[in-house]
Amino acid sequence: MTIRDADSRDAERIAEIYRYYAEETAISFETEAPDADEMGRRIAEVQEGYPYLVILEDGRIEGYAYVHRFSERAAYHRSAEITIYLDKDATGRGYGRALYEEIERRLRGSGIHNLYAIVMHPGEGSVEFHERMGYRIVGRLTDAGEKFGRLWSVVYMEKHI
Repeated sequence: MTIRDADSRDAERIAEIYRYYAEETAISFETEAPDADEMGRRIAEVQEGYPYLVILEDGRIEGYAYVHRFSERAAYHRSAEITIYLDKDATGRGYGRALYEEIERRLRGSGIHNLYAIVMHPGEGSVEFHERMGYRIVGRLTDAGEKFGRLWSVVYMEKHI
């Protein structure tokens, strides 16, 4: 298992991983998956100020995680939002933990004090994963998004780093 910074050559595989979540699940509230060009743009934008990491097993990207601004308001500059997606067939192998631990290691000393995760609830194990990583639920938005003909709630989860 190897973790490294994402780069533009990873955009196609990252888009492939994300496509499943955008098109087949309510885990992502996007309804149309971005193509590789758009994903490449997003990677570059995040990397202007935050880490965007990929995890590889035998040279194949199995997942990715990144941090971005929590809010555009200046007073939130000590907070960031964390996001993770793993290949749908690569869960339960420790990739998520490894990615989160590396992001937190890189953020130490950066001035970021709080990480927030916005997680679909109930969320196919996402809440439990974040709780194992030290996050706690600090808020809930009931019926916040509509996808596949039904309403979905999300929880805000927080970790002080």
